[in-house]
Amino acid sequence: MNIGQWGDRSYTNVVAGDTIFFDWQGDGHTDHIGLVIGTDGTNVYTVEGNSGDAVRVKSYPIGSGVIYGYGLMNY
Repeated sequence: MNIGQWGDRSYTNVVAGDTIFFDWQGDGHTDHIGLVIGTDGTNVYTVEGNSGDAVRVKSYPIGSGVIYGYGLMNY
């Protein structure tokens, strides 16, 4: 059942608290997850654990090929 809790990599209405899933190898399987802390309309900003053995704030262009999709909290 689809109740609006998923957005693909091109989804632009991400908000703080959404989860972001990554597919580093581009093989259709998720490899990593982070939390969205914001967006500026061009980039999505995240906080991720186990990123170089640390918790880090990172950013990715919206639609980046390494983004698998988003788990949306604002349904």
